[in-house]
Amino acid sequence: MEFWNIFLTLVQSGGYTVCLFAIVIICSIPLGFCITMIAKSKIKPLAMLARAYIYVVRGTPLLLQLLFFCFGLYYLPVIGPAIFISNRFASATVAFIINYSAYFAEIFRGGLLAVDKGQYEAAQVLGLRRGQTMFRIIIPQMVRVCMPTLSNEAVTLVKDTALLYSVGVVEILTQAKTIVNGTYNISAYFIAAIIYLILNTILSFGLKRIEKKLSFGEDA
Repeated sequence: MEFWNIFLTLVQSGGYTVCLFAIVIICSIPLGFCITMIAKSKIKPLAMLARAYIYVVRGTPLLLQLLFFCFGLYYLPVIGPAIFISNRFASATVAFIINYSAYFAEIFRGGLLAVDKGQYEAAQVLGLRRGQTMFRIIIPQMVRVCMPTLSNEAVTLVKDTALLYSVGVVEILTQAKTIVNGTYNISAYFIAAIIYLILNTILSFGLKRIEKKLSFGEDA
């Protein structure tokens, strides 16, 4: 019975975990693609800015970025108080979106490089405009190439949500630690691990089905 009570308590705390995951996926994937396209832009200042963004974000720890947005942003000279978000969960969500968009941008860059240049030439022969070429030919192929890596990042994101613990948001790991400290029963940690495994199993199953649909007829 105690196991079930702890399980239910941790599941209730999982709302922040699921909510963070959904928001980050919905926002960071399109943002990452936009950053990729800007990095490929012929406007050099914009391209350099996008590449610098990817370099800095991927080169620094997510935990550091979380601490900066939740605690350090306010102290930026002049603009800090104006752009600071007092809600910890909202601040953490922004940090996650910024971090994962940089990783997704790099994944999309690799996906675009994997598309045969002949596809672009064939589209020109067919008289397709640049936008039509991207959305009808290039992007579908890019998504097929990127999907396994995107799936891995999605699974990593589920585990990374535990970093909310570091900024005081009561999610699964925070609640598990509270239970252990209050009852001296370490089973809460094992139950938390089970919940993360369940979430990732469901996610992996769904992503595998998407991968199969995207790859159907690929070798035909």
